[in-house]
Amino acid sequence: QVQLVESGGGLVQPGGSLRLSCAASGTIFSINTMGWYRQAPGKQRELVAFITSGGSTNYLDSVKGRFTISRDSAKNTVYLQMNNLKPEDTALYSCNAVVKHSVVLPWYNYWGQGTQVTVSS
Repeated sequence: QVQLVESGGGLVQPGGSLRLSCAASGTIFSINTMGWYRQAPGKQRELVAFITSGGSTNYLDSVKGRFTISRDSAKNTVYLQMNNLKPEDTALYSCNAVVKHSVVLPWYNYWGQGTQVTVSS
């Protein structure tokens, strides 16, 4: 099993910044893609950004130029630096990781519990 624990959420004023962290622990042989999703009340969950094991990244159009995803593979941790935050960024942000427990097992998808980000004056 693998646990994903997010941190770094909170209340911030428009234009402010936050840095989210997500640490994976447990039986981990390899982690492929790690990503951040968000879900606002009454809306569907959407992919905010992801990063592959090779370092390739992809972003939701509305956060391009403001958010940066990165990872520390040695620590099995992914980060999301969020700058110039807007009220529409308010949501529950959840971490996702695609993990192998051993070389012979398939990839499994894991989710964290989420961390709330609220952007308000």
